Amino acid sequence: MTDDLTSSTARTAPIDELAEALAALRSPSEARALLADLCTPAEVHSLAERWQVARLLDEGKLTYREIHDATGVSTTTIVRVARFLKQEGNRGYRLLLDRRSGDGR
Repeated sequence: MTDDLTSSTARTAPIDELAEALAALRSPSEARALLADLCTPAEVHSLAERWQVARLLDEGKLTYREIHDATGVSTTTIVRVARFLKQEGNRGYRLLLDRRSGDGR
C-alpha cells in the first residue's frame, strides 16, 4: 500500500525537490530558518510535538496517556506517531532517532 506522498507522479517531483532542499541544510539554525519560512508557527509547533512524541515513545518509559499528560499532544497523534515509528515502511522517525542516539543505522 502506498501513501499519499508516493501515489501520484505529479505530486512526487515537488516532494522530491523539497526533500533534496532539506538534505542540503547544514545546521539546526538553517533548518529553523527554513521551517520559519516554509510553515506557519502552528505547523512548526505540530511538527515539533510529533518529534517530541517520537523521542518519548522510543525511550519506552511512558504510556501513551503519560505522554499525553506530559505534552498535551492528543492520543490520536501519539498513536499515529507510534504506528509510523514501529510499523510503517518510511522509517523516517527511526532513521533520525538512531542517528541522534549514535547508532547511525
